[in-house]
Amino acid sequence: MRKLLIFTLLFSVFAFDALAQSRRVTSNRTPETNSIANEVGNLTPEQMFTEANLYAKNKFAEFEQKKVPYSQTLHEQTLREQKQLAVKYALSLSERTNLLNDDLYYLGMLNHLAQNPENAAAAMRKYLAVENPNAEKAQTARSILVIIAAERRDFDEAEKLLLEYLNKQPVKLRERAKMESELAKFYREEKNLASAAKHAEEAYRASKALFQDASSRARGLNELLETGMIVFEIYRDSEKTEQAVNALKDLHKTAVFVESNAIYYRAVDGLIKYLIETGQKPAALQLYKDSLKQVALDFPNKVLQGDILQRLKKREKHYQLLGDPAPEIVKIDKWFPGQPQTLASMRGKVVLLDFWATWCTPCLDTFPHLIEWYQTYRKDGLEILGVTRYYGEAEGFRVDKPNEIDFLQRFKKAQGLPYDFVVVNDTTNQVNYGAANIPTTVLIDRKGVIRYVETGANREEEIQEMILKLLAEK
Repeated sequence: MRKLLIFTLLFSVFAFDALAQSRRVTSNRTPETNSIANEVGNLTPEQMFTEANLYAKNKFAEFEQKKVPYSQTLHEQTLREQKQLAVKYALSLSERTNLLNDDLYYLGMLNHLAQNPENAAAAMRKYLAVENPNAEKAQTARSILVIIAAERRDFDEAEKLLLEYLNKQPVKLRERAKMESELAKFYREEKNLASAAKHAEEAYRASKALFQDASSRARGLNELLETGMIVFEIYRDSEKTEQAVNALKDLHKTAVFVESNAIYYRAVDGLIKYLIETGQKPAALQLYKDSLKQVALDFPNKVLQGDILQRLKKREKHYQLLGDPAPEIVKIDKWFPGQPQTLASMRGKVVLLDFWATWCTPCLDTFPHLIEWYQTYRKDGLEILGVTRYYGEAEGFRVDKPNEIDFLQRFKKAQGLPYDFVVVNDTTNQVNYGAANIPTTVLIDRKGVIRYVETGANREEEIQEMILKLLAEK
């Protein structure tokens, strides 16, 4: 799944609609306005937008040709450059006094790309007010106005504009999927789950229809997974168990149809966890066993079949743990800087166990988030306990236990870790918690029951969401 997401990150920016976010960029006149206007004076509005819109796509193609390694930093820097170019062109274009009909459209598109919703909306409204605007451009203008209204939580306006869009032609599935997704997201944030569910279902339906025509298979698969999971999550949050289960079953069927091992695994894994979460653990464990057999029937392709089976088998221990009391941490040799405790003595608090090692780069990447959560939520009852073991190495050298402990103490101070961690003698705890790979994060509720177990990095959003959920439980 990680490879799918990385690939999609690289190419999702190719479509303009993926870039619409809500942060404001002002476009007031500055002392540099004249120089900017002179610099781009020979470009038409359409040329400005085309260049800015394709900037990221062209840069990523250049990176691929030159074999420049992908990194999140490079990705974000390229998007910043694209936004800056859009800001520059929007500033220049706004200074022109002879804007024709389509010029207003491109001004709106540039401001949208520059993440300036106020100016984008103003330009698009002016474009829609002109006599006989281009039908296709007018629909895109309406779609952007829907998104902006949704971001502002002006749902009446957003719904009105969406209905107007649907009553006009052409209706583009990609624009509809984007509008429906944004409305679902913002309705969900406002806890209006009924409206969120309606729009999430439409977004998922549009994504399925779009799949065959997606600009890349990776993008199409990612949209299917994202929209399908949002439908499930909204029904889950609404405590509509039957609809939530059906959403995952539909995603499972869709995965078979599009031959996606990644979506298939997420659907099965999600359903097993949800059954456990809703007190149906025997059914969940039976589903796990049945799924190991069903995979061969659903995926004749041995490579895809093998990948799914490998992922599911790695999760078996986690499924067994979820919903059960947390095993005690054993064979502790050193606990610092606080006093040794048992998990039983921490009942009444939410406990996060972080299985990690000093040589594990993804583990180190999670430290800023762990520090922030500890400092923010400790007063509400969160405890964090790092769990590592002796590896016999420190700073590239073989060391004995006393020297490794000395290194770990210096490491803890250097990293600014405010919470306790333990050093254990062997892999017993990793086996007990299914932490064969690290980092592995475990969340234990106030009653001492395991509610979350996941291995791997880049899970900060879902971990924080679960922390807040468990803290809210009394």
